[in-house]
Amino acid sequence: MLEGKAMVEDTDMPTKMQLQATSAASRALDRFDVLDCRSITTHIKKEFDTIHGPGWQCVVGCSFGCYFTHSKGSFIYFKFELLRFLVFKGMADEQPLPC
Repeated sequence: MLEGKAMVEDTDMPTKMQLQATSAASRALDRFDVLDCRSITTHIKKEFDTIHGPGWQCVVGCSFGCYFTHSKGSFIYFKFELLRFLVFKGMADEQPLPC
């Protein structure tokens, strides 16, 4: 079992959803090798897609940068020991672009 506690560094998620994100990450780390970021990411994304509907994105790694647009109330960035986790729901396009 994973030792330690998640440290939320930035979020606009409701508290209940934050707990779901950190719990999903903890379960993924218990299930997969810490170096298997792809499986960890997939596990968290699928869990959030199932609970909160499709469109969730997840990034896991030791060091990364990003710039993105997310739906209000759907962003969290936290860490478990050396790994960083970014979970968010992307925004749907308002209007399709003309061809």
